[in-house]
Amino acid sequence: MASAFKSNLLPLYFLFLGKIPAVSMGKTLDTLYRNQSRIFKYILYLISLFCIVFFFPKGGKFKYEFQKGKPWQYDNLYAPFDFSIKKTDAEIAAEQEAIKERQLDYYVYDEARAEEVMQKFDTEFGNTFPDTRYNNRQQQILQSAGKEFLEHFYTHGILKSNGLADPTGWSYLMKGNEARRVRQADLYRLSEVGAALDSLLREKNLQRFGPEFQGLFFEIIQPNVSLDPELSARELESELAKISFTRGNIDEGKLIIAKGEVVEAENLKILNSLKAEYESELWTENNQYFILFGYTVLVALVLMMLLLFLKKYRPDIYHNNVKVTFIFFNILLMVFITTLVVKYNETYVFVVPLCILPLILKTFFDARMGLFVHVLTVLILGFVVPNSFEYIFLQIIAGIVTILTVSELYKRANLFISVGQITLIYIIGYFAFHIIHEGNLDNVHWFTFGFFLLNGMITLFAQPLIYIYEKMFGMVSDVSLLELSDTNSKLLKELSNKAPGTFHHSLQVANLAEAAANEIGANAMLVRVGALYHDIGKMNHPTYFTENQVTNVNPHDDLPAKESARIIVNHVIEGIEIARRNKLPDRVIDFIRTHHGTTLVYYFYKKQQESGEDVKEKHFRYPGPIPFSRETAILMMADSVEAASKSLKNPTFLIINDFVDKIISGQMQANQFLNANITFKEIETVKKVLKQKLTNIYHLRVEYPE
Repeated sequence: MASAFKSNLLPLYFLFLGKIPAVSMGKTLDTLYRNQSRIFKYILYLISLFCIVFFFPKGGKFKYEFQKGKPWQYDNLYAPFDFSIKKTDAEIAAEQEAIKERQLDYYVYDEARAEEVMQKFDTEFGNTFPDTRYNNRQQQILQSAGKEFLEHFYTHGILKSNGLADPTGWSYLMKGNEARRVRQADLYRLSEVGAALDSLLREKNLQRFGPEFQGLFFEIIQPNVSLDPELSARELESELAKISFTRGNIDEGKLIIAKGEVVEAENLKILNSLKAEYESELWTENNQYFILFGYTVLVALVLMMLLLFLKKYRPDIYHNNVKVTFIFFNILLMVFITTLVVKYNETYVFVVPLCILPLILKTFFDARMGLFVHVLTVLILGFVVPNSFEYIFLQIIAGIVTILTVSELYKRANLFISVGQITLIYIIGYFAFHIIHEGNLDNVHWFTFGFFLLNGMITLFAQPLIYIYEKMFGMVSDVSLLELSDTNSKLLKELSNKAPGTFHHSLQVANLAEAAANEIGANAMLVRVGALYHDIGKMNHPTYFTENQVTNVNPHDDLPAKESARIIVNHVIEGIEIARRNKLPDRVIDFIRTHHGTTLVYYFYKKQQESGEDVKEKHFRYPGPIPFSRETAILMMADSVEAASKSLKNPTFLIINDFVDKIISGQMQANQFLNANITFKEIETVKKVLKQKLTNIYHLRVEYPE
């Protein structure tokens, strides 16, 4: 064993020294090249595993599952350590609201402003009560009364606000560094100064001097009390910070809940507190690596199941790295969005449109594939979301409804109907779980229905998302196929103008192939589009193909058989080039590439043999490849049968029956369907459909009298 280990390290040793033999280096590169697809999947698997575990919230997992209104299914639970009972968010919010309602605003008293007004009074008094009109005795009385009035106003304080005071309200008034509690009604407003002045003048029997005092005070009075928002906010924060987030303690060893006891309001709070404390205690420096290892193992198993499913039941997808990457990318996207929402606010977890995943996968692949990936993704998210059982149940049911209802997505109404059904399932499921937990319809959180409606609206984004994915990953959906099937498109218009016979032939082949595909459950839309474009290469030399020859002149009469065969064979290569220039999807180009497989251009091959010249079969054989799917195999059969049927004279059902059997049997003997996943039974069904359709096309009509 040691010698084998050394022999394996030997090439690496030589590689670092730059002395590795060329043969060994070549073998290493050849091995890497042959296994590049597998290596890519390993790398994709590891990257996905790392990202998912990285997205997970950092914390342990409580080992007991419980729900409100359900019996405790485990043994008697005793407190494993001392912990505090945490208040609920609702309780904390109620305490915060109570503090905000009790909290008093802080006002600042400006003493300098009062002194300034007093000085202005002394200055302006002589102008209002001049010596020429009032004697010294009157001036002294009036000046003393005015100062008394000002002291009265500024002792209480004057607010700038003109609003009515709350007679029951209180505030804090800051004078210097001292805050004293005052009633809001004791503070004067600017609008109240005039009426208060009249009252004071009447008390001193000086009301006849009212206009003069009103004019003087109007000029000099300024508010000296103002709200201090920073100090008020600071004091409010200080009071809010005093709120305790716990109420009471549970001592180690105390019975929390007995087996079979119903989880209700009080013990639910204790269990939630224990769960939060347990998970935070579990996530320590010593334990976190073990927890991460556990998460990694479980996620690795889920992703491994996906790869095994693809390898066993969807080998065509498994061997296509682009499609595998597409599937893993969508799983990562849903995990990332969901964990992001849970970390922000777990209440919004049902806003995440998880049903987009099966909807998109069914659009690009098939229903079973979409459901399987959806279930695996939901299992991964079960580690992240609260009430995992409820979440997993609702999401799996919604995914099944998505798979069962979404069909023919290119029809706009279908998507709206399906999204409505998905939203309804969410609402019904939520109602059912609420009744189980609460026993009635009280305390229903109606805003949750808004989350479900928002989920449905976001799910409608699947249409533009499908378009984005088509451009990113080069995939084709039914929506794109429907657009390509429009005979008024630029490329098909060009084909109908340059090669009208070929265009008519393509339409006939499309009808035959679509009917056959529908009969055996193949992708009829894909087959139809492939049939419409399979002969676009004939546009370059339309007159060299009999369906486009409108006269008796045949260009092949003047050409050697080998050259004629080259032109005929090249319509496949030229068709691929035209398709790529017009940016047709690869799945459509596959039909152009395979519709003749590796068959012979038999007419010119025999003509060359009859000329007596040397015949090399490779010059008369299409380059291939042979069909590799049911759809491409159907097109080959429909194309050959439709083209050859033009040579039939007086076709009857028996003639057509033998004719179709002969052509398709010849293709089977030439091993043209070896790579296509089509069964003998399906081939027989295709033959039956082709016979029926051709019989309908070539049916005899009654002869009308002249």
